[in-house]
Amino acid sequence: MEKYFAFKQHGTSYRREILAGTTTFLTMAYIIIVNPAILEAAGIPRGPSTTATILAAAFGTAIMGLYARRPFAIAPYMGENAFISFTVVKALGFSWQEALGAVFIAGVLFMVLTALKIRRWLAEAIPLSLKCSFAVGIGFFITFIGLNETGIVVPGVPGAPVRLGDISQPPVILALCGLFLTVALLLRKIRGAIVIGILATTLMSFLTGVTPLPRTLAGLPPDLSPIALKLDLAGALSPKFFPVVLTIFIMAFVDTIGTLIGLSARAELLDENGNLPEIEKPMLADALATSLAPLIGTTTTGAYIESAAGIEEGGRTGFSSLVTAGLFLLALFFAPLCTAVPPHAYGIALVVIGSLMISPVSRLDFRDTSEVIPAFLTIVLISFTYNIGVGITAGLLSWPLCKAVSGRIREVPVGAWVLALLSLSFFLFSPKM
Repeated sequence: MEKYFAFKQHGTSYRREILAGTTTFLTMAYIIIVNPAILEAAGIPRGPSTTATILAAAFGTAIMGLYARRPFAIAPYMGENAFISFTVVKALGFSWQEALGAVFIAGVLFMVLTALKIRRWLAEAIPLSLKCSFAVGIGFFITFIGLNETGIVVPGVPGAPVRLGDISQPPVILALCGLFLTVALLLRKIRGAIVIGILATTLMSFLTGVTPLPRTLAGLPPDLSPIALKLDLAGALSPKFFPVVLTIFIMAFVDTIGTLIGLSARAELLDENGNLPEIEKPMLADALATSLAPLIGTTTTGAYIESAAGIEEGGRTGFSSLVTAGLFLLALFFAPLCTAVPPHAYGIALVVIGSLMISPVSRLDFRDTSEVIPAFLTIVLISFTYNIGVGITAGLLSWPLCKAVSGRIREVPVGAWVLALLSLSFFLFSPKM
């Protein structure tokens, strides 16, 4: 097992990988509750959707661990699920069965493009400056999510979109204490600092009554039959559904590339050219998971930015992904217990991780405006639009344009123009979100 996952090559061990996989699971276990709640707005029953969410995460993450051997967890994407529920179904009036059909089509396209190595070719056409900006932008994004989840930052008023939360509230106080504890442990180089911070904050939240203990700890998972194999491929293939299919495809495509590169940068898995060796393997794991997800009744899956939590705890191989996948399978029977971790506990982990993901910005050539402006747009739009796909497509579109305007069009590879056209089509044809 150690040889298969190349523990020595990555300087890791069973203990470190188990800790990393557990940390990743704790920071993303919220998806077990949140994804079904969002999809319920589209008419997908919450109980079966919970089972589908867990199975999709377990399957995708296990494939990532066994085949791609990378420390990246896979689960239904936040953002894409909201797009399906509130735009495709609620606003445009399509059925959730048609929407799942579109997700399946996108997954099949991903598999074909990955097998033909087109996705790898496109990923390698992304300039180093944008790859660095993906990591930094995602770092800011998960920090913003963490600050919101802890209540340290809350929605503001028109003209001032965000503001400081009420720091006298018990959840915020607990979050600040947990944040201080986590940072102190990190500074002391204590292994497991992030998971200790999450668990300590959760325990204090239970003891102080801020978070109620779950009423039940275990039970059989809800029946999947009401939503399994209910996708409508014929409806998804109709001409009127083309903008939806295109949007789902591009959102998942750029989210996956950006997340994989951003996480790999933090895990120091990129080569000297900023490329992830054998990137087609994690991409294929993502494609397989995205193809399975609509068959069992949930939406687009992909690599999760919360994997950065496990990476920070030393996860460098697919074994940590197997640990995460195993915990998701256990969650089928212990969902109330697994989701008992309150937002103000896992939110502090996201804040800490985000602060540790900004280092790639030092690799930017700040003397070259044609590199800095696209990187800047990527970073700020990922956070300010609360959408990774929007920030990444803005960067992919602006980079070749900046090179062309500055008279350096020959520096732009063909693949970068293809990505720019995809990004342009995203902005032109996407249904209003």
